[in-house]
This record gives sequence, structure tokens and C-alpha cells, in this order.
Amino acid sequence: MATRYTWFKAAVFALLVCNTVLFLSAGSTSEALDAAAWLVLLASFEFETGFGGRFREASAAAILRGVRLCAALAILAAAIGYIRGQEWLDAVNVGLWIAIVALLEFEIRRPHAVAAHRTWFAAVATLLYCGLGVTVLVWAGRGEWFDAYDALLWLVAFATIEIDLFKFARQVTPGSPSG
Repeated sequence: MATRYTWFKAAVFALLVCNTVLFLSAGSTSEALDAAAWLVLLASFEFETGFGGRFREASAAAILRGVRLCAALAILAAAIGYIRGQEWLDAVNVGLWIAIVALLEFEIRRPHAVAAHRTWFAAVATLLYCGLGVTVLVWAGRGEWFDAYDALLWLVAFATIEIDLFKFARQVTPGSPSG
């Protein structure tokens, strides 16, 4: 089971790398910056949550958080580009993702608080992910199939991070309630 899951995550990440290369070569500046920054952000979360604690020591965690901060600044710059270009769906999508990342950061940094309020955190995450699902449907409804596919792929990628966070929380707070 773990092997299939690992291969699944690797396949999703490989597809995201392909999408990022496409945006870097044929997308707007905002799209290229957005795609590259999110890929770096995803990789940093994966390192911190998905490798059995190998990246949780203080120095590695500090480096990963610094990388995430740089990626977040790039994402903010892309969001500003979307707003200036009046690409509202892209701007809303980025705003929802920023909220997801803020929630993930809190879940990683404060696992005990999250364990105490798991239901609330799950409800907020569900609401945010549903909002992102709506953006997928809007892109599909507009016939913007690549954008819909890319957004759906990102949803799948971050869902794997959420799964890893549940495992991470159990390791940090043994015996804590899961729901």
C-alpha cells in the first residue's frame, strides 16, 4: 500500500513538473511564476511531512520554511499580476490556495492545537478545497480544459499533503484524537 501511494505521489509530482515546464515555456509571466513557486512550495511541504521526520530537525525545518517564504512571495507577485491583468478566476484561485497554505503551516507548526480542534480544521480545509473545486468546474465550464486539469491536479497533490499531515500529527501527538 505504501509503495503504491509513494508511486502515486511521484506520478502526480511528475505531471506537475510537466505542467510547470509548459507554463514556463508558453504561459504568461504570472502563470510561469505561479506554477514554479507552487511546485517549490509543494516540494517543501512534502519534504517536511512525507519523509518520516528526516527534515524535522531545526536546521532543515528552518531552511524549508525559508524556501516556503520565498515561494510565498513569488506567489503573491503572481497574484498581483493576475489582479492587474484582471484575471479574476486565477486571482481567486491563488487566494484560496494561500489560505490552504496558511492552514497547512499552522497544522505543521502547531500540531497539538490542531489535534485539540481537529473538527474545526477539517471543516475549514473542506470549505477551502470545495472553493478550489468550484474553480475547476468554472474553468471546465469555460472550456479552458488545461486550466481545469491543472487545478484538479493541484487539488490531488495537496490532498496527498493533507494525508501526510494526518500521519505527521499522529507522530507528533501520539494518542491524540484523529477527528
